Amino acid sequence: MKIFCIGRNYADHAHELGNIVPEEPVLFLKPFTAVALTDKPLHLPEHLGPIHHELELVVSFDTYAKDIPEAMAPGMIASITLGLDLTARAVQEELKRKGLPWEKAKAFDGSAVIGDVHLPMTSATDLQAFRLRLLRNGDPVQEGRTADMIHPVTKLVHHVSRYITIEPGDLLFTGTPAGVGPIERGDVLEGFLDDKRLLHARFA
Repeated sequence: MKIFCIGRNYADHAHELGNIVPEEPVLFLKPFTAVALTDKPLHLPEHLGPIHHELELVVSFDTYAKDIPEAMAPGMIASITLGLDLTARAVQEELKRKGLPWEKAKAFDGSAVIGDVHLPMTSATDLQAFRLRLLRNGDPVQEGRTADMIHPVTKLVHHVSRYITIEPGDLLFTGTPAGVGPIERGDVLEGFLDDKRLLHARFA
């Protein structure tokens, strides 16, 4: 399994962190050991400093894909869910200042939290018509619409597959809207796609 991630895919999020809006997708990877399921409490790595939540639409694949045209991308997707791209923010900022890769801030164990509900991809699914919401202890902290993505999901699939072969079981995190912030021990995070709760994570 590979976890493809897209950075800065919502202009409001790029602006909130003082980043330039990219002209093409910003691609990075997380390893399989980054996957965290929500069937038990999740633990924050204290040695990495503040850990921020980044709610994202996540798509999964059930086939091989290489250099896929945008028009064929929906047929490559098996299901959709929500995920949290956990980010060690202070570590990331230091790496950015030094011009170094982000892996220590983005790819640590348990940094890819996967929703517990997956919705099948169908011919009627409009990937650019969803509303994403994240509640932290019942209070809204992030909200966005996939229509506001800089690069739509089909373009992301095409872009990723130009460089790296997509395989069955791979996941694609498609970027986060504004509102990212720190997670504390005891927090409960709930992710909603439209009115469906797809993610419920407890942090111990």
